[in-house]
Amino acid sequence: MLAKLSQLPNDVRQYMLVTFNYWNFTLTDGALRMLVVLHFHQLGYSPLEIASLFLFYEFFGVVTNLVGGWLGARLGLNRTMNIGLFMQVVALLMLAIPSVNLTVIWVMFAQALSGIAKDLNKMSAKSAIKTLVPNEKQGALYKWIALLTGSKNALKGVGFFLGGALLALIGFQGAVIAMAGVLAVVFICSLLWLDKDLGKAKSKVKFSQIFSKSRSINILSAARMFLFGARDVWFVIALPLYLGQVFGWDHLLVGGFLALWVIGYGFVQSIAPRITGKAKCIVPDGRVAFGWAMVLAVVTGVIAIALQFNWYPQLIIIIGLMIFGAVFAVNSSLHSYLIVSYAKGDGVSLDVGFYYMANAMGRLIGTLLSGMVYQLYGLAMCLWIAFVFIMITTIISLWLPRRSITMVSI
Repeated sequence: MLAKLSQLPNDVRQYMLVTFNYWNFTLTDGALRMLVVLHFHQLGYSPLEIASLFLFYEFFGVVTNLVGGWLGARLGLNRTMNIGLFMQVVALLMLAIPSVNLTVIWVMFAQALSGIAKDLNKMSAKSAIKTLVPNEKQGALYKWIALLTGSKNALKGVGFFLGGALLALIGFQGAVIAMAGVLAVVFICSLLWLDKDLGKAKSKVKFSQIFSKSRSINILSAARMFLFGARDVWFVIALPLYLGQVFGWDHLLVGGFLALWVIGYGFVQSIAPRITGKAKCIVPDGRVAFGWAMVLAVVTGVIAIALQFNWYPQLIIIIGLMIFGAVFAVNSSLHSYLIVSYAKGDGVSLDVGFYYMANAMGRLIGTLLSGMVYQLYGLAMCLWIAFVFIMITTIISLWLPRRSITMVSI
């Protein structure tokens, strides 16, 4: 097995290693999110209090993406990825203490470390692909990004199920210790085999360069912020609690359902190139992003209206969530390709880091609103806010560059 791997081109081996790191990290990240939501709800925390546990996670994600891109360009993406893996191990071990000692502040700080780790890992993985694919092969770039993003989200879905299952089988502390052990092994493998200069900028990068000067990237970043705010405002806190409180589902059923949703979401992301233009031998542009954002707005509006009038809520939530997930997956995959395509080749992590800073800001806003709005007004209002956010994304997308590029090497 190792002999066969050693015969592969170095770029392919590095892509496989980056993806392997990203997969394992994502598995623990998805499991940890579900563990925290379900465990602390079980302990009697309100939706707003549970949302507050993720406050530092999302806030430090904003900071990390902004500064992490600069660090990746200066130090190399191998170092930022490995730092992220190590910090996630520490965050998991922080949560391994007895439940009686898990104060809100302690959990928030552990989540802060996890948020920094997650965004260092994601920024490093997405940026690394740009350095491994020649600039003229935009079709191949779109395909690799779609595969990386889609497989990551499918595994995040597995992580949701894993979190619910581990909580039921070995408890909260046992789950976080087991995940820390697995990730420690991944960290050691990454230290040994990841290229030392991966993604390191050839020219000296100034700290002032963390803010993007590209109009295209600024527009895409604004669209991304509202897109992910729209998803998280009803998916992160409100939906898992709604499924348990209103439908009476247990932890395994909630975790399993959301896991299947994210797995399906990841699968659609991975085949997005086929959906958005491979048959016509083109890669997408701003026009395509605008069209898919509009479709997502219509889907979200229909779900919100149905839930507002209490029209078969269980059927609407289950089927509506599946349709929402599929359309959202295409939107997300389009954005993930466009940012890497727009980014500069040298010091790519600067542009990608700025973009994912906006992504993290959207998640922060969505998470806070998810707990607060659900507690005060219910799930239907969360969906109406999601609809407004997606309409803002649609309008912003009108200003994205429009072009048509023939696919090569896809």
